Amino acid sequence: MTERAATLSWGRYPRTRQTLFRYHDRHATLPATEYPLLPYGNGRSYGDSCLNDGGVLLHTRGLDRFIAFDAVTGVMRCEAGVLLAEILALVVPQGWFLMVTPGTQFVTLGGAIANDVHGKNHHRAGTFGAHVRCFELLRSDGSRLRCSPTENTDWFAATVGGLGLTGLIVWAEIQLRRIANPWIASETIRFGGLDEFFAVSADSDDDYEYTVAWLDCASRGAALGRGLFMRGNHAPALCATQPRAPTGRLSVPFAPPCSLINSWSLKTFNTLYYHRQRTRITRAIAHYAPFFYPLDSLLAWNRIYGRHGFLQYQCAIPGAQGHAATRELLERIAHSGMGSFLAVLKIFGAIPAVGWLSFPRPGVTLALDFPNQGPATFRLLESLDAVVATAGGAVYPAKDARMSALRFREFFPQWPHFRAYIDPRFSSSFWRRVMEE
Repeated sequence: MTERAATLSWGRYPRTRQTLFRYHDRHATLPATEYPLLPYGNGRSYGDSCLNDGGVLLHTRGLDRFIAFDAVTGVMRCEAGVLLAEILALVVPQGWFLMVTPGTQFVTLGGAIANDVHGKNHHRAGTFGAHVRCFELLRSDGSRLRCSPTENTDWFAATVGGLGLTGLIVWAEIQLRRIANPWIASETIRFGGLDEFFAVSADSDDDYEYTVAWLDCASRGAALGRGLFMRGNHAPALCATQPRAPTGRLSVPFAPPCSLINSWSLKTFNTLYYHRQRTRITRAIAHYAPFFYPLDSLLAWNRIYGRHGFLQYQCAIPGAQGHAATRELLERIAHSGMGSFLAVLKIFGAIPAVGWLSFPRPGVTLALDFPNQGPATFRLLESLDAVVATAGGAVYPAKDARMSALRFREFFPQWPHFRAYIDPRFSSSFWRRVMEE
């Protein structure tokens, strides 16, 4: 089944138009067409890596079947269109959890592999791809490759983090981890600046599996880099507190003509959010959903940025350069007046990623959302690129909508090796942009 449609990524920029082919049968062949193909899961990539302007999107949400689950070993096999939320709904009551999860549960299994997503426990568990046991890759010539760390290993490394360009992941098998209950025991620590963030983070890595910080990126001067540091572990079996699970979600019904995020609302929100915690440390035991997926409680939250959408910017900076480069990034953002109310800072660990184009690397990662205000926003992000490049870092392709070809090749020097594994009938708006095609 095919249809012509305007399709948006989660950032709602850029606007593209392509043909959707709804793929329901994992045993079926790929559609015969002269236009380039690209897998499309649930559209949670922020930029144009999941878009294929003028081409065909292989919509995979119809691949939503569970194939096998061993409740003793925690090995799960399912089709690539299954959402992480659907996996959790099945396995959490049986005492299992994802080894790695991103900040939303509404991504498909295939998308999690293609973007080699990471989470709050990167310093302990690495990326999602480190826990993929195997998958089947369907190529446009009809061949099917079973890929794993020990079988077709080059195809495995090219496809994990390969942005859907090597073929269609049909099904995958992953390893889950044991949990005693669905609760997270967490602490939130208020810190006054970057120096304190790095100290709290270093003090947390050994004792806490999950760590991340929210930053008030509208602050300046002595308050630059202040924020709230969140750390947590899965609660033990003997947990006296039994918090309630979330029962409902609100939704943003439509995109307003202009962004609701502006300099006034941003500064007001950041100030109130930072000061909402009156003591330096608070402790809580809560259901896993608000800890891992706070934004999932507001469906279609991306609409608050208005019709022009927003651009997310996430970079990684090597450890030796992390402190100074992060400070410079925050100073440039504060000086621009175009701050972000979703500013997240975390330390990546040293576990190497298995994918050739995987984004995480040891050091600091900073992620921010910017309302799309046209050329001014693009100039700011290009200036941030320069800081990241000088520090030897990289920008995350899955969240990018405007990185230059020069910067991409600088950030990912493995690209010539990767390109040999791209399916000749597959492409994306992102890839054509960074290859200047």
